[in-house]
Parts: sequence; C-alpha cells; structure tokens
Amino acid sequence: MKKTDAPRAPKAEAAPERVAAFRTGLSAESRCAAWLIAKGYRIIARRYRSPAGEIDIIARRRGVTAFIEVKARATLDEAAYAVTPYQQQRIIAAASAWLARNPKYGNDALRFDAMLVAPGRLPRHLTAAFDATQS
Repeated sequence: MKKTDAPRAPKAEAAPERVAAFRTGLSAESRCAAWLIAKGYRIIARRYRSPAGEIDIIARRRGVTAFIEVKARATLDEAAYAVTPYQQQRIIAAASAWLARNPKYGNDALRFDAMLVAPGRLPRHLTAAFDATQS
C-alpha cells in the first residue's frame, strides 16, 4: 500500500441544525436570485468565496454591480439585524478580491445590498444597505 492509498478517517457528519440552516440559506439565496432576475438584474456570481469572506450574490443592472448579502430569519427585523458590521467588513473585503479577479466591472458603480427573507413574506431588497466607508 502506497502512502497515498492510506485509509482516510471518516468525515464527521454535520449537526442537523447546521444542515437545516445551510439548506434554509441556499433556499433563501435561490429565491432572492429569482427575485433579482425578475427585477431586471443579471446574476454574475453566487456564493463567491475568498479568503477574506463570502458574497451570497453578485448581480448587475444598468452599470451597477451589487454585492448582496442574503439573510433568512423568522422575521424581517431579525434578518436586518443579522447583517453585522463585522460581516459588512468581510463582504467589502471579498468584493475587493472579486473585483481584482474581474477588472471589467471596475468602472461600474458599486453597491452593497442586503436581501431579507422571512417565512410567508416576499424577499425585501435593501439597496445600498451599507457602504465601504462604514466601519
């Protein structure tokens, strides 16, 4: 047996709560992407990850590139409060990384949005929910 053929330890299963939260997040992101498409946005990327952070949706419309954080909670108010300043900084850093890899969007107006999702409600799109100058 070669070193590369050594048996691997089995992967630990994720806690059921984490799996449910992950699925809820994916569902919310898909609903928000569909909502944005219906509003005339073109989805450029979903679930973009960089060492600096993650962006749920990157969309473009009329020369504006929007970096969108999706939050799903029991109420829209809870979802709004879930976009913390720390997360905002990580999203801004991830957006910088994405722009470095996609310079053709560098001349667009840039915007940081949030989309809030709650059961039984249509997604709420908050344009310019925060900006890169906030700390």
